[in-house]
Amino acid sequence: MMQKPAGMVGIRHIALFVQPLESAVDFYTRIMGMQIEWQPDADNVYLTNQGDVFALHRVDYTPQAEQRLDHIGFVLDSPEAVDLWHAYFVDQQVRITEAPKTHRDGSRGFYCLDSVGHLLELIYHPPIMKTLAR
Repeated sequence: MMQKPAGMVGIRHIALFVQPLESAVDFYTRIMGMQIEWQPDADNVYLTNQGDVFALHRVDYTPQAEQRLDHIGFVLDSPEAVDLWHAYFVDQQVRITEAPKTHRDGSRGFYCLDSVGHLLELIYHPPIMKTLAR
């Protein structure tokens, strides 16, 4: 039996169907501060934050339930950053669905909706930060 191979870094690429594409691109570039890495055509945009690839694909139909996504997590580097991002999102009139909360494992985060309705979690998570510090 083969052993699990080493080398997995984590989830560094996510692709979403979005309606409308322009609103999602505006949210992730203007409010989240991501940059457009590549836009091969009018229906596909690949964003980056200097470490992840976040693809947005225009869709003109409602994706089937099997494609449902619960939420997307964006890792922050400290509990203080969670509160700063929360205050910034409130200022930008982003819809907050759950206020910042510290969990018993030391993680801290909050939830909000992007401009097209995807649930986002902005979170400081100590085990992830330990892994990134290696």
